[in-house]
Amino acid sequence: MARIAVAGFLHETNTFARSHTGFEAFVAADAWPGLVCGAPLLEAVAGANIAAAGFIKAASAQGHQLVPLLWASANPSGLVTRDAYEHVWDLLAHELRAAGTIDALFLDLHGTMVAEHIEDGEGELLRRIRSIVGPAMPIVAALDFHANISPQMVALTDALTVYRTYPHVDMAATGARAAALLQRALNGERWHKAYRQIPFLIPMLWQCTLVEPLAGLMQRVEVEESGGDISAAIVPGFPLADIHDCGPTILVYGIDGASTERAADRLYAAVLAQRDAFGGKLYSAVEAVARALDNAGEGPMILADTQDNPGGGAAGDTTDIPHELLRQGVQGACLGLLCDPAAAAAAHAAGCGAAVELALGGHSGIGAPPLVGRFNVEALGDGRFTGSGPFYLGCRMDLGLMARLSLNGIQILVSSHKQQAADQAMFRHLGIEPVQQRILVLKSSVHFRADFGSMAREILIVAASGENTARLSELEYQKLRPGVAVL
Repeated sequence: MARIAVAGFLHETNTFARSHTGFEAFVAADAWPGLVCGAPLLEAVAGANIAAAGFIKAASAQGHQLVPLLWASANPSGLVTRDAYEHVWDLLAHELRAAGTIDALFLDLHGTMVAEHIEDGEGELLRRIRSIVGPAMPIVAALDFHANISPQMVALTDALTVYRTYPHVDMAATGARAAALLQRALNGERWHKAYRQIPFLIPMLWQCTLVEPLAGLMQRVEVEESGGDISAAIVPGFPLADIHDCGPTILVYGIDGASTERAADRLYAAVLAQRDAFGGKLYSAVEAVARALDNAGEGPMILADTQDNPGGGAAGDTTDIPHELLRQGVQGACLGLLCDPAAAAAAHAAGCGAAVELALGGHSGIGAPPLVGRFNVEALGDGRFTGSGPFYLGCRMDLGLMARLSLNGIQILVSSHKQQAADQAMFRHLGIEPVQQRILVLKSSVHFRADFGSMAREILIVAASGENTARLSELEYQKLRPGVAVL
């Protein structure tokens, strides 16, 4: 039995987003737990589709003693402030030094953290951890599918495990795979590391593993691993980060150096061969609403408000699509989630069944102005419920005060904390059954497909206003490595 320390420090940083991410964002709970230190970490993540939860369950079953250090995550947004990064680090360093003798360390990381003063957030974190625990202690980390993996991250860990699905339905399973690798490291295994950086950026929308080309590429990862001697990953990266190491990577670990390198070469070539396949149709708000009105049949039309997806760092409050729904006289549409804490508070003060004058949404100053009108308060909620879909399964949500508001035939689900609409429980919390809606507008890019995709009559990806930019060519990159193309 080994004493294994466990910690998590996660943020997906959209460097093009206006707002910075302060310490309070890591303290607050949302879909995932807020900041927690020590023993309460185990209960905070238990049962959730989170890598830390999967690792803890698997390592406990192996008979190891777990030493919980710290968990801190914040919703995707702009640069992490210097104060936030250093404050969380100070807490983590204190817990690590106070832990006594430990034999190994598991880290739940995102892989795309950028702070005001540090471009490679995870690489610097690992450097500091190594300065405390030394070079020999086994360290395995779980990373997000969208991680921008730097050479430093690879060098300072024994192994990195990465989600294999987008929507991320295998986060807990990734933690369990990390536990298996860490057990092998504790048994004395050491691996050759093969690392490749792909020379182009893949837009987030076309990284979905439910469709080609990623569906087929991820099957190739399974084929490479089928012999049981290697651990492999294709990691599409997070393109909304203007940093040197932004972009997709290939990562393979194996005992035999030559075979490990050959596997990495095969996966690298497979991704390069699919370069022109990473694309698809984007609709304007006008086009999407018109098509939704013309397309009759079973199940809701889903309009994915991708560029205002909080899961990519956007504000979650733009109003382009609801303005267009009203302009075209749509009846039977429901939008979620629009983040407006002032509107949620006003609805709660007025009470269910009341009418309230509001300027709803649009407070980020991006895109269309707020929706101004007299809204009916149809339902109220405290924002506390448990995710039931494959992505947010078991996550104990805390989205602050919530309200369902109606205006001229459309319904809008309002939250106080931003969160992408990727779980039907968000709608049911406010009395809406998603499958019964004519049109569903979801502030999400891909994750919604895990829980909503099977019900959809058709899914339209809408490029309305927002900071989760879908067309990467619209961004002005300054720091990418030479030779990296923007698709």
